[in-house]
Amino acid sequence: MSERKVLSKYYPPDFDPSKITRSRAPKQAGPKVQTVRLMAPFPMKCTACGEYIYKGRKFNARKETTEEKYYSIPIYRFYIRCTRCSAEITFKTDPKNMDYECERGAKRNTEPWRMNGGGKQESDEERLDRLEREEEEKNAMQELETKTLDAKREMAVADALDEIRTRNARNERMGKDGVEVTVTRESIDEEKQRQEREDEEAARRAFMRRHEALEEIVDDDMDDDAEAGPSAPPITKEAALEMPPPTFKRVVKKKKDHAAALGIKKKPSLV
Repeated sequence: MSERKVLSKYYPPDFDPSKITRSRAPKQAGPKVQTVRLMAPFPMKCTACGEYIYKGRKFNARKETTEEKYYSIPIYRFYIRCTRCSAEITFKTDPKNMDYECERGAKRNTEPWRMNGGGKQESDEERLDRLEREEEEKNAMQELETKTLDAKREMAVADALDEIRTRNARNERMGKDGVEVTVTRESIDEEKQRQEREDEEAARRAFMRRHEALEEIVDDDMDDDAEAGPSAPPITKEAALEMPPPTFKRVVKKKKDHAAALGIKKKPSLV
């Protein structure tokens, strides 16, 4: 197996380095051609065998710079071969429409976004008309949004006007000195005072009824004691009223010292 990096080279016995001269090849006449690797820019069908070539399929192509130009942009031509019958297919760039144009050897397939409603390839005029219609539809949507905003603004203005009219009408009813508001406030205060007086009267009546019921109970107890015999002196009404109210406070019982009963003496605390 030979070396990958050759360090010594073989020179034949009859080698004469003086016979080696530099020479320049003649310039290539015609368009400049170079080999490039590209992908099919659009789906196409071969006219020779009917093979379908999808968009994005890779080819080893020849790239040719033509003499045509769109303004100052050069136009390039590409040569590829069909994957089935090896027929030559040619297409070139189209900078005007930012696309590619199929020349010969294949037919470009129909693309839905390039078609109008009738299923025909649209021309430049038809494309312009379609763009104008889309612009008009967009303007119609903007006009509808503007109308909606105007309607909302009108509703807000109408609400503000109604509020202003209501406030003006109230001010007219009040007059210059605000008599209506004062009278209304005074009537509200009188109603509140009357309600408070009624509540106080009802509470007083309820307490009176309870007091009468207590007197009846005390009288019944005195009658029972008189029938039973002499006992503790009866509690009068004034004494009952002067008695302190019963308390429900919890009484804490003192713990018994069981240690002292058993004779156990506790050590005095050092504190």
